[in-house]
Amino acid sequence: MGSVARDGGPVGGARGVLPPGERIVGVERLRGGWTSEMRRIDVRGASGAYAVVLRSFVKEFYVRHAAGLLRREAEVLRLLAAEDGVPVARCLGVRPEGEPPSLPMTLLPGSVRLEEEGAGKRAELLARQLRAIHEVRPTVADRPRVYEAWTAPARVRVPEGTRRTAVWARAVERIGAAPPPYEARFLHRDFHPGNVLFTGTGARAAVSGVVDWVETSWGPADLDVAHCSTALALLHGVPAGMRFAEQYVAAGGELSPEPAAHLYWRLLDALAFAPDAEKAAVPWRELGRPDLTPSLLRARLEDYVAELLRRYD
Repeated sequence: MGSVARDGGPVGGARGVLPPGERIVGVERLRGGWTSEMRRIDVRGASGAYAVVLRSFVKEFYVRHAAGLLRREAEVLRLLAAEDGVPVARCLGVRPEGEPPSLPMTLLPGSVRLEEEGAGKRAELLARQLRAIHEVRPTVADRPRVYEAWTAPARVRVPEGTRRTAVWARAVERIGAAPPPYEARFLHRDFHPGNVLFTGTGARAAVSGVVDWVETSWGPADLDVAHCSTALALLHGVPAGMRFAEQYVAAGGELSPEPAAHLYWRLLDALAFAPDAEKAAVPWRELGRPDLTPSLLRARLEDYVAELLRRYD
């Protein structure tokens, strides 16, 4: 999870859950967050030295909704603690009324990998991990909320100056239809390379952690696959985004057999990134991808939407 220079940011959320006698000896801001700030907190006590991670909401919108978001993530982490196939941090408490609202958790091994080298192998690992997430079978009482769509026809921001207005018009029209029937699954809902930690390289690469569970939902597997596919198209090019659904099926996952239904979920996700995926690009650039300029991402997104329509419409 890369890091920047040490700072003395808010750590009260961590102090409140440490055992008596444990003391904070270092704070390090972690890169790559958008909705929240992440800090590594180094702790020393009778049992030795260890580290925890503190998620803190600081943006006004997320601070307003912190109670629901943080409690939801805490509940999901506790649920997944019993799942061998989904590596997650252990929740150490939740302080939604803190200044700022925070959730401390254990530090996972590994780091986010967004570079081009090894991207194909990592995509296969992502597909296997996502299938394992979808295999989680919570009780009815433990099910997360039903998914929420992140865009709608009236909210899509078509890129200014595009020469393919017909492509965008077709895409917007397709998501204006009623959602297709689906078999509901346990969804991460924000699964993409920026929320997955890896250890090792090449043939030894492995997923070591999945983070950021505040959007966990109940809905179609196609929607999670769509979100990761869009991210891969933006990070590594359209072919990478188009391959991911096939990699997911090869890993044992199941998607809608109806092309029109699959297209609906893919476009519903992709159009939420319009016009230039800047919300995702800011943390990606912080994590070592300065090449992901707004103009490049705008072009990749448009090419991806056009290819989805060509293949599935």
